[in-house]
Amino acid sequence: MLAPGLLYLLINNYLPMFGLVIAFKDFNFVKGILGSEWVGFKNFEFLFKTQDAFIITRNTLLYNGFFIVLNTVSAVGVAILLNEIRKVFFVRLYQSIILIPFLISMVVVSYLVYAGLSVESGILNNTILPLLGLEPISWYMEPKYWPFILPIINLWKSIGFFTIIFFSAILGIDKEYYEAATLDGASKWQQIKKITIPLISPVIIMMTLLSIGRIFYSDFGLFYQVPLNSGMLYDTTNVIDTYVYRGLLQLGDIGMASAAGFYQSIVGFILVLIANLIVRKRSKDNALF
Repeated sequence: MLAPGLLYLLINNYLPMFGLVIAFKDFNFVKGILGSEWVGFKNFEFLFKTQDAFIITRNTLLYNGFFIVLNTVSAVGVAILLNEIRKVFFVRLYQSIILIPFLISMVVVSYLVYAGLSVESGILNNTILPLLGLEPISWYMEPKYWPFILPIINLWKSIGFFTIIFFSAILGIDKEYYEAATLDGASKWQQIKKITIPLISPVIIMMTLLSIGRIFYSDFGLFYQVPLNSGMLYDTTNVIDTYVYRGLLQLGDIGMASAAGFYQSIVGFILVLIANLIVRKRSKDNALF
């Protein structure tokens, strides 16, 4: 029964790892991967000598770190609110509403964002800002706004998925805990703080650990499609994934793009190990008490 899944994992995840050698070669299409000349760490050296390495690393870590915190806190809060709704119909309705954005393609999301931010026909520039007495803003030419725009879009699109997971964990909590707390005179906030959050903390930790494992991997559509690949926004929207794509598409430098991807994988792997060690240490410390 495991054979089909293991075969897919081998073909999709492990066989492509042979291509990592491209990061250490001056790749030539005519000579192929094996025939291309070895250049050692020259591709990495060229990458890290440019300012791009700092920018893409900074953006990737800061954005994804903020996404983890914002999405987790918001999703836990929404899941707790859903748990307070007693009518099943409304619970299912709200679940469907918040989950719909997660199912929408990022290409569609980029058009929705453009409908709001377009200079010529956007809702913000033509309706909302004039009502506030403000001048229209060239959103796709101003990098300073995008560290706020991108987290909002990511939250809107992702919160439904995380909310469903945390809401399922809350539903698994025995109702007798809440009944006992009510008899003892505990308020709703005290019940949330002392019962709900501690009992779903293993799920929160697991989801956070999984997110940290991919902290060096960004949502390509969010950082490429939504800003419409605007060169003026590269300082605040360029991450490792978009840098690798542009390196292949525009520069045709497969070696340097592979070096950036290899760097992304190694650092991501190290972060997974560190996060796992922290969680295991915390679990052991809690067990002692």
